[in-house]
Amino acid sequence: EVQLVESGGGLVQAGGSLQLSCAASGFTVADYAIGWFRQAPGKEREGVSCISLSTGSTYYADSVKGRFTISSDNAKNTVYLQMNSLKPEDTAVYYCAAEYSPGGTAWYFKRSYYRGIDHWGKGALVTVSS
Repeated sequence: EVQLVESGGGLVQAGGSLQLSCAASGFTVADYAIGWFRQAPGKEREGVSCISLSTGSTYYADSVKGRFTISSDNAKNTVYLQMNSLKPEDTAVYYCAAEYSPGGTAWYFKRSYYRGIDHWGKGALVTVSS
């Protein structure tokens, strides 16, 4: 059974930090880019960040560059998103996502084309208060 199990999230004040984790199972994670999309109320789901578990290449949306850091523990099939200097506009449900991308291109993540994503987690709410 394919699973993406998220943990982390919660409520934090502006300027604070949170870490999200995503544990993957049930598929060959080395062939995938794994990361997060987020969706704020009334907005489209957007690609935030991802990492290729085969090449180690990473992607960040412009809105989070310099503040968020993605990493992976390949032995645990787990991806982490460290979110620093959080802003109220980062408030959203964050969904762990996996895109089949053996070459590490992560085409759908980079274009926020959520319909191209192969597997989804259930989502974790991140709320940043001002």
